Amino acid sequence: MATGTEAQETDPRPDSSQDAASSIADPGPLGLAAFALTTFVLSVFNAGLLSEDLEPVVLPLALFYGGLAQLLAGMWEFRKANTFGAVAFTSYGAFWLSFAAYVKFVSEGLGPDGDKATALFLLAWGIFTAYMTVAALRVNVSVLAVFVALTLTFLVLAYGDFTGAKTVVHAGGYLGLITAVLAWYGSFAAVANATWKRTLLPVGPLAPQ
Repeated sequence: MATGTEAQETDPRPDSSQDAASSIADPGPLGLAAFALTTFVLSVFNAGLLSEDLEPVVLPLALFYGGLAQLLAGMWEFRKANTFGAVAFTSYGAFWLSFAAYVKFVSEGLGPDGDKATALFLLAWGIFTAYMTVAALRVNVSVLAVFVALTLTFLVLAYGDFTGAKTVVHAGGYLGLITAVLAWYGSFAAVANATWKRTLLPVGPLAPQ
């Protein structure tokens, strides 16, 4: 979920790849927005703010915005040679696609211990997010805040599903809402700063300038 471009190795051969990469718009705001919106809607239900009967509204968002749009953002980050953004957006795009498939085709057939399978699914993503948080220490404060909040969200939700404690799941839902707001801010800041061509909203760069 980074919006900066990493340093590229110099190539003495004539090559237009760097010029081509620089002509691509920053995919970061799109990836963050897709992640934020889908996370927000799902977290409303995890927090118990709306009836679980309405939760299927998450699935089309998970497929097309959180999933497909974020996956595309990851591919464009590869083109811009941004390793962090490529890994993050591609992975979380795949997360939302796999989540939609899990809910639609798998979860109902798992029986009474299905929540433990969900807990394992969330725990694995929590581990991935935790080590990406370490990498985010070199991106900016905005992205770092998203990853810290998301790590907590995954771990709390996993614990809640494993123990069957609804109050813990609801707490994870509220953490997810915080994560969504932080990601929306990162997206807003990136697109506003790029459009206005000056810093309107700070993100707090952490890497050496």
